[in-house]
Amino acid sequence: MHGTSQSILAHNEAAARMWSEGGHAYNEISFGISDALAHAVQRLHPEPGQKILDVATGTGWTARNAAAMGAEVTGVDISAGLLQAAEDLSAHVRPPITYRLADAERLPFADACFDGVISTFGVMFAADQVNAAAELGRVCKPGGRLSLATWVPGGAVAEFFGIVAGHAKTPPPDASPLVWGDPDQVRRLLGRDFDLQFERGTNNAYYEDADDIWEWFARGFGPVRELLGHLGSAEREAFKSDADAYHRHYATDCGLHVKRDYLIVIGGRR
Repeated sequence: MHGTSQSILAHNEAAARMWSEGGHAYNEISFGISDALAHAVQRLHPEPGQKILDVATGTGWTARNAAAMGAEVTGVDISAGLLQAAEDLSAHVRPPITYRLADAERLPFADACFDGVISTFGVMFAADQVNAAAELGRVCKPGGRLSLATWVPGGAVAEFFGIVAGHAKTPPPDASPLVWGDPDQVRRLLGRDFDLQFERGTNNAYYEDADDIWEWFARGFGPVRELLGHLGSAEREAFKSDADAYHRHYATDCGLHVKRDYLIVIGGRR
């Protein structure tokens, strides 16, 4: 058992259902951004025997990267569907990874119990950013390390999210997840607890063509899957047309080469 639905705050239950839409196929999304996930783990620099927490672990890609360096990893997520995939995909990993259903805004751990905390394109989607940031600091030991990978404002991912939101016809969130890609905003959220450094990176992902990347997102990316389930056939075609036009900007002689800028946040717990 990963936990109960009571582990998830009420205002995050809809998001938990949405991310669960991807299931095992979400691991393909992680594969497409795996260079950025590795970057974050390398900056965390986990050592054998250290206790590491991976917040919003998804299908556990980052947790497995950290465990491969000998760390004792716990991965948490609000999505039971993604956690089931993470357990299935991590069954062979040693040291074994512990997965728990948990909300980033209310982590079920004691103060200062982890040597390092990491979140790769995960905690940035928490609805209550202030609480989520405080929880990262609360569970990290003094002298411990933090590493986050976050999408930047105005980048390729922001543009794609804009396409999704336009077809969903939903109002933007009260606080954009992309503020976690702005160093000034990250200092506001985390600067009380961590000494911070920043490093920029670019995710490089490769697909055959626009139809190929569309199928990846339609199979495994919760926000896209959920939206497609609510659209009629004509609306689905319009959504795909806009997504295809966006992705064709990345065409090369060999296929698509999608470049997505991100920020690595490196923190030392005071």
